[in-house]
Formats: sequence, structure tokens, C-alpha cells
Amino acid sequence: MTAASPLPAPRLVDGPEAAAATVLLAHGAGAPMDSPFMVAIATGLAQRGWRVVRFEFPYMARSRSSGRRHGPDRLPVLQEAFRQQVAMEAADHPHRPLIVAGKSMGGRVASQLVDELAAALPVRGCLCLGYPFHRPGKPQQLRTEHLAVLQTPTLILQGERDSFGRRDEVEAYSLSPQLQLAWIPGGDHSYKPTRSSGLSEQQTWAMAAELSDGFLQALLA
Repeated sequence: MTAASPLPAPRLVDGPEAAAATVLLAHGAGAPMDSPFMVAIATGLAQRGWRVVRFEFPYMARSRSSGRRHGPDRLPVLQEAFRQQVAMEAADHPHRPLIVAGKSMGGRVASQLVDELAAALPVRGCLCLGYPFHRPGKPQQLRTEHLAVLQTPTLILQGERDSFGRRDEVEAYSLSPQLQLAWIPGGDHSYKPTRSSGLSEQQTWAMAAELSDGFLQALLA
């Protein structure tokens, strides 16, 4: 496994250069590409043989350079930044399958773009780690319209007690047959488990990497 690129590089790369596919992994709204969650997922997938490329949206890059917190860019800006990252990967590795992925907001953007990207580029699927189905406390304001019509294989890996979409809520939604759901027992939005589950956060992160690996292997089978 190659080492992650040193900061302040705009991208971090883990895993073998000769991997069968690349996972392009975007961060969530409040934490950067080198947060403990992002490190755990990226290294967990890299250890299983996948090349994982993490990147930061423009607002997070501004926060890193200025030392001051900036709120997320508007969706069109986030989407264009993601498109640019996909185009860069496709240009550098035109024959290597690519999976777009993200934590929370990053996964939302990936899922909004995946059908468009798969139609023109070697994008094979989408991986969402803790999808924000709705704002906490506002379950009627759903962000699921595009999820009902997805044409590209997608996995949403959700904590059972995620305040952005609990298991009992999500399983009642009308979602595309191309969309798979998998659950982290007792996990919250970042898969932190309840004490009664008997699991540690490191164990649930490892479980997330294992489930993600299974999805990626099935995509390439």
C-alpha cells in the first residue's frame, strides 16, 4: 500500500497504484478529508486492495488555507468540483473503473451525479457513507427524489440510529431497485455505536470498510 500524500496536497491517495478500481471519496459538510472517519474508511479500503482518492470541496480547501471555518458551497459548486475530480481521474486512468463515493454531503453529491457520470465516463457505481435523507428533526423534508430513479448501482451504508435517516424511516421510502441499503448496528451518522451494542467506533468503521469492499467486488465481478 502506498502512503497517503502529505498535506497540504489537495488530494490524498491510498492503496496500490495497480488496483482494479479507484474510489473517489468526498468528505461531509463539517469535517475535512483527513478526519478520523475519512482516514479509517480510506485506509480500510486501501488495505483491501482498492485505490482511494480523497479530495476537498472548495470551501473546505479555503478553510484549510485560511485557518477559518467556512460553510459549504452551494450544490452547483459542489457538483462541479466533483465533476472536475472525476474528469481528472478519467483522464489519468481512462480504462480503470471508478466509483464515486462520499461521507454524508459528499455522498449526496455523488449520488446526484452518478447517472450523468456513468453515461460518459468509466464510473461504475456510487457509495454513500451515512446519507443525509433529511435534516435532523425534519423527516418530512426528504432528499430522496433522485434516489427513486437511480440507474447506476449504489450502496448506502447507514447507521441504524442515524438522525439524518433512521432504519425504520429509510426502509419505508420508495427507492430505486439499483440502490442497496446496508446497516451499521446501533450506529449514528458517523457509525458511532451505542454502548449497549458491545461495539467500538473502530469496529463499526472496520465493518463499514468490509461492507463497502463487498459492494465494490460485486460491481467488478
